[in-house]
Amino acid sequence: MFLARCYITLKPTVNDPQGLTIRGALHNLGFQTVTSVRAGKYIEVRLQENDEARAREQVTEMCRKLLANTVIENFRFELERAAE
Repeated sequence: MFLARCYITLKPTVNDPQGLTIRGALHNLGFQTVTSVRAGKYIEVRLQENDEARAREQVTEMCRKLLANTVIENFRFELERAAE
């Protein structure tokens, strides 16, 4: 069994209105040193798979087909063996 921790973020050239809103809220709370914020998604996926290479292939495919919009988002993930 594996646990994949997937991080999905907007590509640097894509506008991030949510990040701008968060930055504004942080400024309103007194955090004036914040210069920028980029928002993203964090997703955990557990796979009932014994082969690490196969698990990596599957998670990559999941990210490309569903979890990330690869036109505007980048993704990366960490994979580790998980307790059953």
